[in-house]
Amino acid sequence: MDISDLRIALFNGNYNITVDGANKALNRLVEYLQRQGAKVHVYSATVDNPAFEPQGTLVGVPAIPIPGRDEYRVPMYLSAAVKADLEAFDPHIVHVSSPDPSAHRAVTWARARGLPILASVHTRFETYPRYYNATWLEPLFIKGLRRFYRRTDALVAPSDSMIEELRKEEMHHDIGLWTRGVDRTIFSPEKRDLAWRRSHGIADDDMAIGFLGRLVLEKGLDVFAEAMVELKKRGVAFKVLVIGEGPAHDFFKAKVPDAIFVGFQNGPDLGRAVASMDVLLNPSVTETFGNVTLEAMACGVPVVAADATGASSLVADGETGYLVPPRDIAAYADKLQAYAEDPALRRAHGEAGARKADGYEWDAINQVVADTYLRLIAAKRQG
Repeated sequence: MDISDLRIALFNGNYNITVDGANKALNRLVEYLQRQGAKVHVYSATVDNPAFEPQGTLVGVPAIPIPGRDEYRVPMYLSAAVKADLEAFDPHIVHVSSPDPSAHRAVTWARARGLPILASVHTRFETYPRYYNATWLEPLFIKGLRRFYRRTDALVAPSDSMIEELRKEEMHHDIGLWTRGVDRTIFSPEKRDLAWRRSHGIADDDMAIGFLGRLVLEKGLDVFAEAMVELKKRGVAFKVLVIGEGPAHDFFKAKVPDAIFVGFQNGPDLGRAVASMDVLLNPSVTETFGNVTLEAMACGVPVVAADATGASSLVADGETGYLVPPRDIAAYADKLQAYAEDPALRRAHGEAGARKADGYEWDAINQVVADTYLRLIAAKRQG
């Protein structure tokens, strides 16, 4: 069998409802697969006004909004219409990308038909409870994820550090690396725009510390804010540039009242905004890869990040940025202060990051998933 022969059923919670790293990666994968001749049906929650046009044939799955986070949906079950579409499509493989109720049902449907199942890991869901005063739930989340993943034939994860974490938690024995790419036509040091910075009150010699991503608590907004407070106590001069939007906007605004919020950016506007930072601070520990980290590196921006899954596979400590113990506020401040006091160090680390980003080419990365599909299908047919 060749990639052009493939029919793939992809289950995803919010395929084009919101713009986030997982959705962008999956849409890029489907675009690549279709370009190679494969056929893909995507089973996901849908809304009347999605964030962007989807790749593939999108089939709506019954879903409910997440309480308090209604920008996301939870697909609940496979309706009669969904099952009829699956039967008519007759996929060679089922790919599940989020452990929601409909994905559980899809796994059951595939197992009953002897079809191979691939799961891709995009988010560390088990870390979310700690941001909502429910740390006691983490062992239950881990147990549920282990049961879900062990019912599949293989996993793919976006970083070596995430693979190591999955193996430590005994999620599966067959785990491959499906990393992420970056669009160098959008993210490049050449996109830096001093006039754009000035229009937002950032002088040419200001050090702009950037936050990039959805404004949600699990991105480490509290740690970011505390690091800014510590820098102020030390008398370090800096500006804060926040790129993104989300339900925790007001919380973050109250914590960093002097920050410059430029809202959601996309395409060339996003590349310009990222390249116009001087350093990215990424304190999140929920990432499996860290798309924002790679995008900053591609723009020649050094990164100070939590030493956690995702970032630890991207950031070369002391070469392209710094890795910091996840909640060590003084350590974050130390590294940011070092950059404030040594612009040449910032430039050197940024240039090294841009060179490293050259190795993340999307088509080669997505071919890994296609090869995994073909391997699992062949293994299943051989019994």
